Amino acid sequence: MLDIAEKLNRWAAQGRDFAVATVVAVGGSAPRQPGAALAVDADGTAIGSVSGGCVEGAVYELCRQALEDGETVLERFGYSDEDAFAVGLTCGGVLDILVTPVRADDPARPVATAALAAAARGEAAALARIARGPAGLRGRALLVRPDGSAYGGFGAHPELDRTVAAEARAHLDAGRTGTVEIGARGSRCGAPVTVLVESSVPPPRMIVFGAIDFAAALVRAGKFLGYHVTVCDARPVFATRARFPDADEIVVEWPHTYLERTGTDARTVLCVLTHDAKFDIPLLRVALRLPVAYVGAMGSRRTHLDRARRLREAGVTEPELARLRSPIGLDLGARTPEETALSIAAQIVAERRGGSGRALTGGHTPIHHDAGEARIGSVA
Repeated sequence: MLDIAEKLNRWAAQGRDFAVATVVAVGGSAPRQPGAALAVDADGTAIGSVSGGCVEGAVYELCRQALEDGETVLERFGYSDEDAFAVGLTCGGVLDILVTPVRADDPARPVATAALAAAARGEAAALARIARGPAGLRGRALLVRPDGSAYGGFGAHPELDRTVAAEARAHLDAGRTGTVEIGARGSRCGAPVTVLVESSVPPPRMIVFGAIDFAAALVRAGKFLGYHVTVCDARPVFATRARFPDADEIVVEWPHTYLERTGTDARTVLCVLTHDAKFDIPLLRVALRLPVAYVGAMGSRRTHLDRARRLREAGVTEPELARLRSPIGLDLGARTPEETALSIAAQIVAERRGGSGRALTGGHTPIHHDAGEARIGSVA
């Protein structure tokens, strides 16, 4: 649901009734991950996607039915060897999809709309819903915020709400969407309840150091990947809005000084395109000691060797230096700023998802590498 929060928040503000189909768990080579959603309003308008087209028609009809009867359902879709063109995933995957009506008469609507509003504003929030369990619990929801405060609940047992809130907080801290198995009374024993926890967190940061033409292309690529992109350069004549209209933020400051004072986290990516030792060395000395997702630096192989020597002299250790992706990007034979930006973006995605960067053609390894996502279990 939070996957399409901005559009759904507008529907909620307009008082529309709608139903949301959300991917709960995946198996095999499914095209979308847990949290992907498709919604249908009372007029039949649809937004979002749960499968990239494989089962959209059937899920659309489930949403229409849920709007009519007000019932929450959990449905499984998979590949059929007997009829590859029947309703199913021709890619060979399996999807568990939770379909939930959000109607004016739904007691959980205020919780869902509050979660949508928070996500649409870019605030961190986690929404927990019962995917599998007693019929009386399905459709209810619990909203959890980073400070641990909660809104809503399941109305079955106070301990269930407390346990789900704790699990949702843990998912939110990790920025993760997935399922958790809990006993119906909140313990780890007894009749199991499967809870889907969707996390909405502010977009990760990409900080591009060096206001050059390659940076302008990388800014566009970063925005396309969903990053909040900052451009930083100490030279005011180059770090301008006119040169970087797509950037979320432009900072005129010495790069290492800015990096020392700005906020970063485990999802942040740092791209050093300054290509000048007086900027690179103090900046990378700071960057390689931060717990960020990626640090890359532009330059030739000769530049990299000189840069590595200077960093060692500045006190950077070998384990710290091993984190540096330099020369930056994957070997695509890139020449233009746009091709180079694609090369860098591809490496960032590979680092994030555990990909090898090799061609998929002729390979035998899984296409998707997302560890820790909700996987298929059984559907009651």
